Amino acid sequence: MDIYRGSQAFPAGGKFFSLKVNRPGLVNQDRDSDDYSFGPLARFDHATIKKGTKIKMHEHVNDEILSYIGSGRLLHRDSDGQEEMLEPGRHMMMNAGKSFFHEESAPHEDVEMLQILIRPEKADLEPLVRFWEAGEPGDDGWTLIGGPSDSGAPLEIRQRVAVYEAKADAGAELTVPDVHGYTPWLYVFEGSIRVGGEVLGKGDGVSGTAGELSELEILETAVLVLFLVDLDAEMTDTGTISGMKRM
Repeated sequence: MDIYRGSQAFPAGGKFFSLKVNRPGLVNQDRDSDDYSFGPLARFDHATIKKGTKIKMHEHVNDEILSYIGSGRLLHRDSDGQEEMLEPGRHMMMNAGKSFFHEESAPHEDVEMLQILIRPEKADLEPLVRFWEAGEPGDDGWTLIGGPSDSGAPLEIRQRVAVYEAKADAGAELTVPDVHGYTPWLYVFEGSIRVGGEVLGKGDGVSGTAGELSELEILETAVLVLFLVDLDAEMTDTGTISGMKRM
């Protein structure tokens, strides 16, 4: 089992838009690595966007981007003319492919979110953008948000990566889904947990086998984001952001 601490994130942004750039490959504590990705899971940015901030229209190429809203409402506009409001439980998958433009703004309130960047299987696929509103979690406490076409996920990720969410109260116990061929990487978006004898708080993460992560206790009301990743998946590293190998 490998532990990632929030202090390993790279700070970015400014007064109205701040990021903690998480490079999940650093869970192995190897800063000399040529590539800080965790297989095709390139990075995920824990962002805080202040009310009134607008991130102007910009292009992505060959990035698979899942927008996960923890709090607040984020207005999305794109080059297809779509305009959608994202909020907790309403998620967006942008498969940028060969080219896609979008902008984001926080017109009503502050926003806290993750922007998850994944390297696709192939370069220059057709661009797509889709939205999905989550219902009740499954019996195991997890909600599958995005995943490959054979996963049954409501939002398709064109890669062997699946993304889950769990919200749980203090004292609850969860079991991380075990999918053959996939390695879990668990992120604490809010709250605190104990796993494998280690206490993790907001911004921390952990990876290992599903067995190593099986005994997961909620210490403080928590929001968890789980990535299941095929570390041997074929991928392209030509993405605008996901293609970056180091900060």
